[in-house]
Amino acid sequence: MGAGATAAQHGREFEFHDRDFERVKSLIYGHAGISLSPAKRDMVYSRLSRRLRQLGLVNFDAYLDIVESGDAAECEAFTNALTTNLTAFFREAHHFPIFAQHLQRAGAVQPQTVWCSAASTGEEPYSIAMTAVETFGSFNPPVRILASDVDTNVLATATAGIYPEERVEKIDPERLKRFFKRGSGANSGKVRVCDELRKLVTFRQINLLDDGWQIRGPLDVIFCRNVMIYFDKPTQLGILERFAPLLRNDGLLFAGHSESFHNAAHLFRLRGKTVYGLTAGKGGK
Repeated sequence: MGAGATAAQHGREFEFHDRDFERVKSLIYGHAGISLSPAKRDMVYSRLSRRLRQLGLVNFDAYLDIVESGDAAECEAFTNALTTNLTAFFREAHHFPIFAQHLQRAGAVQPQTVWCSAASTGEEPYSIAMTAVETFGSFNPPVRILASDVDTNVLATATAGIYPEERVEKIDPERLKRFFKRGSGANSGKVRVCDELRKLVTFRQINLLDDGWQIRGPLDVIFCRNVMIYFDKPTQLGILERFAPLLRNDGLLFAGHSESFHNAAHLFRLRGKTVYGLTAGKGGK
């Protein structure tokens, strides 16, 4: 749709011009490092038009003026609206045996710290927690799990640990019995992560673009899967440069199936399928 096109001409409730999309691109890149391609234009319109309706606004200019003004609540809503949160329990399942082996090698000598840096609605950090429990045969494993996300809405879901039954239908029945409680009455058709598992995960809002993450190293493992694909190469490299000193020298970084860090070979070396270790001398200790 060109700059002069009207909403009516395209069957849309609101006009959405080229300049609007460019402003959105600039704002979301500045707030969350997300690099939007032209293919995301319809998605942007669909998600942000809901905000216009909720706020009683009639055009994108007025809405984006609010975001640009630095309104904290709307900046958060804007970021939440444009964040993609595709996830699943034990997604990219080949990572979890490798993770378990890494935990076993370190043993129970000292607590191991794991950071899940793109927690979304919680399926990934709870999968990490289940793996830790199974590895050590205890609901009190020597593992600390910090899970974070930029999106406050998905963190609320993750903290509650309540999911529709279809979200867990692919989980092994024994795991399902051990780690989840089925709802009844008003909660029929839902499951909840058991309290023993939920207490192993600490959820916190962290924007990977923020200057201060308030993460204390050294970390044993970082999961950063399927989030780097939304960043351009300079932003990816900047994040990886901050990951490296947080990891122990023998620590692991798990990436998503479509992500590769060839541009950071001086920091990380490939150790397996989308599993990275530190290049010599780059870690915390």
